[in-house]
Amino acid sequence: MAVITYAVRVLPMVLFSKRIKSTGVQSFLFYLPYAVLGSMTFPAILFSTGNPIFASAGMTVAILLAYMEKSLLTVALSSVATVFIMEFIFK
Repeated sequence: MAVITYAVRVLPMVLFSKRIKSTGVQSFLFYLPYAVLGSMTFPAILFSTGNPIFASAGMTVAILLAYMEKSLLTVALSSVATVFIMEFIFK
């Protein structure tokens, strides 16, 4: 297992030892971590509660507050509070 883990990390350095000059490839590699993070986070958000509608409401609040450039703490606490209140009222 250690060999496989090491190979996965070393193989790109060996294969791409030269500087990548293609702007398309550079752009793809720049945005790849964000896309992977989003694809792992989005399902976890929707299935984090017993009801996906409540989770969607919390996600909507988080997106709106993040769009309004609120702090990370405000976004997180507000989305959690939204889910908590919805579960308390509608359950």
